[in-house]
Amino acid sequence: MKMIELDGSHGEGGGQILRTALTLSMITGIPFRIERIRARRSKPGLLRQHLTAVNAAAQICGAQVQGAAPGSQALSFVPGKIRGDDYRFAIGTAGSCTLVLQTLLPALWFADAPSTLRISGGTHNPAAPPLDFLIRSWLPLLLRMGVEMAIELLRHGFYPAGGGELYARVCPVSALQSFELLERGELRAARATAIVAGVPVEVAKRELAELDLQLGGVLGELQQELRALPSREGPGNALLVELQYREITELFTAFGEKGLPAEVVANRVAKLARHFHDSTAVVGEHLADQLVLPLALAGAGSFTTVRVSSHLQTNVEVIGKFLPVEFVLTETAGAHRISLL
Repeated sequence: MKMIELDGSHGEGGGQILRTALTLSMITGIPFRIERIRARRSKPGLLRQHLTAVNAAAQICGAQVQGAAPGSQALSFVPGKIRGDDYRFAIGTAGSCTLVLQTLLPALWFADAPSTLRISGGTHNPAAPPLDFLIRSWLPLLLRMGVEMAIELLRHGFYPAGGGELYARVCPVSALQSFELLERGELRAARATAIVAGVPVEVAKRELAELDLQLGGVLGELQQELRALPSREGPGNALLVELQYREITELFTAFGEKGLPAEVVANRVAKLARHFHDSTAVVGEHLADQLVLPLALAGAGSFTTVRVSSHLQTNVEVIGKFLPVEFVLTETAGAHRISLL
């Protein structure tokens, strides 16, 4: 079988090219070679998070791999059969558990038996979607597509300490159902959650108060939750805004930093939530990035999003190298439509 050749510096030039290639190589059985991995990043090559994804994928499908070493900028991956089992993987840093999870789960939809996954590392990392996002926004759409899986947060892990852990259960699926997400429906609930670990609770209270000032008049009643975690799970601070519409739930996140006022953190996430709510789009920028792959596996469907990111464009290009599908991106009033021909 011909090996697909990928340039890791193409498009957004980050780890997404590698992760998508790993997922689709496992599913299709097509081998690939990638060079110039993450060439556009300040620390190019494979970091611990990417190595964990490579080694985990290799274990799940019995792949033959060359180049799986720290800092490596070239890798070849020849997959075998996907095997359902109970798997445990540790990143060893605050690298994102969620990105590793999203690399592996789609392959396990097509395994020969049910599987469980335990992954330790960072669950709340500014460079990746937090696990809350996968559970609240991404997972419900996959369940709608016929996937049988559950995801749990066992322990929070903030950047830079890490130490978090997630758990997932997944069963094989006979076929994925497509979807059309062209209207999000009315807003049914808006919720703000402030999470602190090893950070004064007063910070979370100020964040929630500022969010209420900024979003209360726009979204109506803003439900609030303060999640104070044991200091051993920190230090860390995350502020989440969840918007529940009839057809979709979107979640927006901002992270606290040392020396950054709570009000600035609140302003950042409020701006994201307002921008989405004021648009006509059904899914946000980050969720759009993560829907094109399952949609391609289903073979049909469409959705609208607020912005076509470089991540999404790069993802679409990589998908097209493994699957005989074609996406069409068109601009509509207040949104961008992504359709599968």
